[in-house]
Amino acid sequence: MAKKVVATLQTAGKNYAKVIKMVRSPKTGAYTFKENVVHVEQVKDYLSKK
Repeated sequence: MAKKVVATLQTAGKNYAKVIKMVRSPKTGAYTFKENVVHVEQVKDYLSKK
């Protein structure tokens, strides 16, 4: 998966960033990681959402 994201970022330009967000599961209490590729201007919005 990492190779695919890196290749996408290189061809799409430098306007995108890979964001990794740590989310706590309500059932078990364990942390999981959500990865997403978002536009640079939307990074703060993505991280502030719950």
